[in-house]
Amino acid sequence: MEPELGRILREDERKEFEMSRNERFGSCALWRRAVLLLILITLIGAVPGECGTESDESYRMWQKVEITLNAEKSYENPYKDVEVWVDLEGVMFSKRCYGFWDGDNVFRVRILAVGPGIWSWKSGSNQSDPGLNGKTGSFIAGPWSDADKKANPCRRGMVKASANGHAFEYADGTPYFLLGDTWWPTGTFRYRWYEDDKDRPIGPKAGFKDFVKFRKNQGYNCIAMVAALPNWANDDKPDEMEAPDGTELRQAWHQIGTDSAKDMHDEQGNRAFLFPGKVPGYEKYFPDVERINPAYFQNLDKKIDYLNAHGFIPFIEVARRDIGPAWKKYYPWPESYTRYIQYIWSRYQANICLFSPIHFDWDGSLAAEHWNLAANAVTEKYGSPPFGTLASCNPTGTSIENFGHVDKAKWIGFHQIGNFHRKLGHGHRSYPLLTDIFNASPPIPGINGEPYYDGQHDTVAGSSTAALYARSAMYGSVLSGGLGGHIYGAGKEGEEGGAMWAGNVEEAANNKIWDGIKWESGDQLRHLRTFVMSEGRRYRNLVPKVELLSPNKSGDDNDWMQWAYCSRTAKKDLFLLYFEKGCNKATVSGAAPNGKYRARWFDPRSAAWSDVGNGTLTADATGKIALPNFPGGSAKSETDWGIKLTRQVAGN
Repeated sequence: MEPELGRILREDERKEFEMSRNERFGSCALWRRAVLLLILITLIGAVPGECGTESDESYRMWQKVEITLNAEKSYENPYKDVEVWVDLEGVMFSKRCYGFWDGDNVFRVRILAVGPGIWSWKSGSNQSDPGLNGKTGSFIAGPWSDADKKANPCRRGMVKASANGHAFEYADGTPYFLLGDTWWPTGTFRYRWYEDDKDRPIGPKAGFKDFVKFRKNQGYNCIAMVAALPNWANDDKPDEMEAPDGTELRQAWHQIGTDSAKDMHDEQGNRAFLFPGKVPGYEKYFPDVERINPAYFQNLDKKIDYLNAHGFIPFIEVARRDIGPAWKKYYPWPESYTRYIQYIWSRYQANICLFSPIHFDWDGSLAAEHWNLAANAVTEKYGSPPFGTLASCNPTGTSIENFGHVDKAKWIGFHQIGNFHRKLGHGHRSYPLLTDIFNASPPIPGINGEPYYDGQHDTVAGSSTAALYARSAMYGSVLSGGLGGHIYGAGKEGEEGGAMWAGNVEEAANNKIWDGIKWESGDQLRHLRTFVMSEGRRYRNLVPKVELLSPNKSGDDNDWMQWAYCSRTAKKDLFLLYFEKGCNKATVSGAAPNGKYRARWFDPRSAAWSDVGNGTLTADATGKIALPNFPGGSAKSETDWGIKLTRQVAGN
């Protein structure tokens, strides 16, 4: 069945269309053609730059190809009225890929090749416009070399779930252990974009590129951001604002030194949507969310591309939850918000990234069911992101509690725990929520996306105590089942806002971006990967088993000390243990009866390894191992420690 151009396919039609195309592309003739083309690609070997545009040149797999379409007709609101797409075909691939309006009469569709060979496309739209419909093109895609992929891991392809569902890996099967930082206002002037590539020292003159390079040197590979905060500005209204009928208009972070909200425009003053808006009496405070401003997102494009070019995967949440109440009241819901989600997702579908339909850090603005309805509508109308981009959500508590599992949240590809429990001072009490996520069926990866942030809960920002609490979040979360990785954050809550997560650049702020990025806790995140991946990809087979440690709790639930954590493989050949400060020495059960284990301490401050005793611990006949005193000889940990136990087999 061929689709009729000019209308969106129903879900059953879309599936039938894709199945028929897949059948045709499974033909032997096309396979022979692809093999011959691979030989040609190998001989040619020439490719353009990191982020390509439409041309007759050759490309590499997972490299962005941008198709530009120029409408010949005029539209009152191109963002709202026009939908464009290309039907993309490659070997064993056939999908409809949607595009977006980019200002004036320009529409773009960004695509890529998920495999080598000839790729061809044909454009269409929901309008009878010869500038948008019936355009065709093709390109050749070849593989990256191993050296290329080592230089930039994004060339390994989109992130997906591992075979067992519990961890991440790139499309080529290489493990991806997420180490992220929280820069929510990445798209704004706060993370300043310089067109030049001059290196600037970390300080007031430093820009986005400098911060990226700094974190890259520390082993980070992800930046979490909110694409736009369009209802925030430092104006003559307070940071928290409601209409007379009680409808929330914004619940922004306070800009210290003023009586209003933080400014959230880009370097040129652009905001994500245009003004005036449609909320009566607040037309200059709440934007018209059905009139998008492409200029804002064109600037964000540069930052997203730069992150990919340096091996980072952006985790893009399309908006923050306080935009919801007025959007729902004054615009068609969920259709209007669904359109915006799709706009962001189509704009960045050919970047190697992760998606989220909403930054849902609190459920007091608009209930989860309304966001879920809008996000599910994206999948129902447009299908899942065409190149496999996974989506999740920064939740109130846990995403599985807020939105349900994959049967109820059709869009979700991995789960998170968020900051609701952290804000209540629940400390490590929230980590077992990751075990609930781990045990969900079918399994999908889990992470702690908003843990304890350095400087919160009465700690001195950048101090050793703050770093201790941050490490509890890192190791406690992963060993509780968050095998996807960990997202770090730096900055206090309240009056000052966060150093990095809120993008502090104001003179009155005590902790600014260039202060927070230097804190020791942020540098120590790299050691989490050293510990977890010390046995290669075997960490993906770990199962949270805190009950195998006794004792595993000797302190307050609402804290970051005196708890211990344990993960073990089903084969009982690998244990990873972590003890917070103040833990009593423990006994491990569940080992192989009479089994011998190589035992090593791990220092999470320096990543230094040292033998436990003589380096070997032996289980008794019931599989129990009595652990010795902690380094320094104390029966109670004077600081935090990790232990790795690997079973020794005869001959090894």
